[in-house]
Amino acid sequence: MRKIFVVRRLLDVVLSELRSLGEVEVYNKEDVIPKEELMERVRDVDAVVPLPGVDIDRDVISCMRKCIIIANYAVGYNNIDIDAASDRGILVTNTPDVLTEATADLAWALMLAVARRIVEGDRFVREGRFKGMDPLLLLGEDIYGKTLGVVGAGRIGTAVARRGVGFDMRLLYYSRHRHDKIERVGAEYVDLSTLLKESDFVSLNVPYTKETHHLINAKALALMKSNAILVNTARGPVVDEKALVDALKSGVIRGAGLDVYEREPEVTPELMSLQRVVLTPHMGSASYRARLKMGKLVVKNIRAAFDGEVPPNLLNGSRIRKSH
Repeated sequence: MRKIFVVRRLLDVVLSELRSLGEVEVYNKEDVIPKEELMERVRDVDAVVPLPGVDIDRDVISCMRKCIIIANYAVGYNNIDIDAASDRGILVTNTPDVLTEATADLAWALMLAVARRIVEGDRFVREGRFKGMDPLLLLGEDIYGKTLGVVGAGRIGTAVARRGVGFDMRLLYYSRHRHDKIERVGAEYVDLSTLLKESDFVSLNVPYTKETHHLINAKALALMKSNAILVNTARGPVVDEKALVDALKSGVIRGAGLDVYEREPEVTPELMSLQRVVLTPHMGSASYRARLKMGKLVVKNIRAAFDGEVPPNLLNGSRIRKSH
C-alpha cells in the first residue's frame, strides 16, 4: 500500500480522500515538525504533503528512499528545494488558482484593519475604556479615493487591484512585465520607485525568489509616504523586517499589515509592540472553500503521480532527470 505523510493537520474531508489513495500519517502537533523527525518520517513514504514553514531541503530530500511526489499545500514553493527533488526524480506540485480570492480578501482586511485601527479599537472596547464617542479617538487613514500600489501582477495582485475599483482608488502596479488583466481593471504600470513614492497603500503579491528577497528594504521604505501602509500577504522574506521595524518606529511609514514573516513562524519581537501593525498567522487562504479546494488539488496531484500520469500542477516536469 502507498504511504503518504502530511506535515500538518488538514480538513477531515481532505484526509479522507487521501486515505483512498493509501495509508496516511499526519503530524498532529501544533508546532512545526522538527527537522530530525521530518527526515525520519519521510524515509519510506511515497508522497509528502508539506506546507509553508516546513522546509523540504536537500537534507530532507536525501532521506526520501521511495518518494514519488512532494505535493505542496500552497501556491508558493520556496520551502522546497526543487533542484534536489528533480535530481532524485521526485515530482513537485503546488495548488495555484484556488486561493486567489481568499488571499486578496485578507490583503484588504489587513489594509482596512491598519488604516482604520480596528484591532486597537477592539482592544479599547474590551478593556472597558470606551466612554462615548470622542472626536479625537483613534483617528485613522481614509482608503476611499486614495492610491493603491500593487507589487506583483499575478492572479492575487490583480484580484487585490480589482477590489480597489470599488473604493474609487487610483491603481498603480509594478511587475517584471506588463500584464493585460490588471491593466483592464484600470491599473497603471510604473516602476517600483514611482509606485512606492506615490502610493498610500502598498500590497505585496510577488513570489519569493532571489530577486524578490528583501525587495522592501530600508531604501525602499524611505521612498514611501509618511502616512503609507504596507501589506504583505506574499512571503515574509520579501520584506526586511528589521528595516520595517525601524521605519515604523521612526515614522518613515504609518503602519503595516503582515500575514507572513521573514523567519516564519518566528516573528520579529519589536513588531508585537507597535500599535499600527496588524499581525495574522499566515491565514491568507484560510477560508473553508479555499482550503478545501487546495486539499482537493493535493489529492488530484498525488493520484495522478501514483497512476503514472503527469500531475496537473507539476512544477518541475522539464527538470526531472530520472523516473521511478
